[in-house]
Amino acid sequence: MKLTDLYKVETLDSRFGSSTGQPRPDAQPSRWNTPEYYFYGLCFATIPFLMFKSVYDVSKPEHPSFEHYEPLLSPGWIPGRKVDNSDAQYAGFRENIPYMALLLVLHPILRKAYESLSTPKKSEGANGVKSHSGVASSKSADERKESRISFDVVFAVIFLVALHGVSALKIVFILYLNYQIATALPRQYVGTTTWVFNIALLFANELCHGYKFADIAAAALPPTTTAADKPLEDNWGTWIDSYGGLLPRWEILFNITVLRLISFNFDYIWTMDQRASSPIEKKNLDPASLSERDRVAYGAQPSDFTFRNYFAYILYSPLYLAGPIVNFNDYISQSRYPLPTISQSRIIPYAIRFGLCLLCMELCQHYLYAVAILKSNPDWSVYSPFQLSMLGYFNLHIIWLKLLLPWRFFRLWSLVDGIDPPENMVRCMSDNYSALAFWRGWHRSFNRFVVRYIYVPLGGSELSRFRHIVNYLAVFTFVALWHDINLRLLMWGWLITLFVLPEVLATLAFPARKWKDRPNQYRWLCGVGAVGNILMMMTANLVGFAVGLDGLKGLVDGIVGSWGGRAFLLGACATLFVGVQVMFEVRESEKRRGINLKC
Repeated sequence: MKLTDLYKVETLDSRFGSSTGQPRPDAQPSRWNTPEYYFYGLCFATIPFLMFKSVYDVSKPEHPSFEHYEPLLSPGWIPGRKVDNSDAQYAGFRENIPYMALLLVLHPILRKAYESLSTPKKSEGANGVKSHSGVASSKSADERKESRISFDVVFAVIFLVALHGVSALKIVFILYLNYQIATALPRQYVGTTTWVFNIALLFANELCHGYKFADIAAAALPPTTTAADKPLEDNWGTWIDSYGGLLPRWEILFNITVLRLISFNFDYIWTMDQRASSPIEKKNLDPASLSERDRVAYGAQPSDFTFRNYFAYILYSPLYLAGPIVNFNDYISQSRYPLPTISQSRIIPYAIRFGLCLLCMELCQHYLYAVAILKSNPDWSVYSPFQLSMLGYFNLHIIWLKLLLPWRFFRLWSLVDGIDPPENMVRCMSDNYSALAFWRGWHRSFNRFVVRYIYVPLGGSELSRFRHIVNYLAVFTFVALWHDINLRLLMWGWLITLFVLPEVLATLAFPARKWKDRPNQYRWLCGVGAVGNILMMMTANLVGFAVGLDGLKGLVDGIVGSWGGRAFLLGACATLFVGVQVMFEVRESEKRRGINLKC
């Protein structure tokens, strides 16, 4: 494999690869060796250096703002540099990387040991799930599934108790209630009840702070049972809460589990509706070589929807904390039949790319203190418009990396363990120009969940344009509430919906079919619109995940509050235009390899 192959989308996820490798009919001839793109190459050889340098300069101890944010910095491993580990969410992941890496190695080893001890020596049909005739053996596939599920259940219990201590009981109780909704209620009530229960759960987890036993005890015991010289909170519940495991605040990361709860319930009722005739048998499909679409839709049989399988799926250790999200059907299908993509030739390049991303994050944290600066309520007047814009830009890049790294680590763990979930981060943050495509490629497994369980049931894109927009508003309202129960993220969800509108309207006003004879003019016109899209996406994400509305106002005032700042903004738009044209050609290169991603 060439070094450049590491950065192809096929290396991230084999789902993106072309089965034939032939160019797509709509692929355009390469423009890389043209004067236009030589100019773009010159821009890429110079401008990114200036972008990095602008934030590096304000991250030096000599800068007048350094003393304001220095308390947020920590000792670093690069000589002479401190590390900006001020983002609490990523700091927890970063500090535990050595322990998680050990777990990534031990978990597959323990599975191999369990399988060798718990099952007799198998034939090729049992190990490779193929009979001598080359047809998938149903019996050996079921044996493989049973072995994997048994290990997943045992390891999940150990993992859950280690992580959350006594709070594991609360999680199991929630799982039990959700399972009863799916299996005990009349079919027509399951969908509505599932949504009400799980959305209420998001609010309850937030408002009740994980249902601490101390709070339960304080509510259950009358005041007279507490001695006058003993604080009310020092009750039997406080003692139980002290055994909270490595992550006592289990509710913080439980949102990802809520998605699996919803997924299971809907997969269950949809499968029960199909049980009169199996779609796999009806379509004469080989269950060992189903496409991803068929695995997601038909991968589990009605007999698979047991509490034991449900428990193993919801608490599958490699994906429990952060995903990516695999639906129940796909999990069961892969437990029966290993995918051909589970191979060293694919896993090793993916691991190398993860390591390079981790190194990139470390360098950013040691040399670019954008997060700490924006957290320290800075005096915007000490920064130039260029520096202000780059502080916002690199803050977004660090947000992208802090999400990418856990997702890719846990996906790597899952790949090593034999389950291939979808890749969450398809594109670099700086390789996006469409609000719609950005949403498809950012947290991709979540996007697929939303499409399958919300967008399509609401009518999808088959309805009027107005209903289409209303559906987007409903989708992004749920997405915002799912991320966190606060107004800032709700505003982010609504801003995303608002910023989708110009793109939709522009697509209607300038359809590609009318520009077939003028491809370059259409590409440049799209580039102008894409610059506006990028500015709006940066605005929405800065509000939702970084500085909020007040911080954004300070940034914008600092950038456009002077004639020099406005002149810089024009230059920034021209730079974005250059970047967009390169993004267009990157996607054309993929089409020439037979790949067409909608992101």
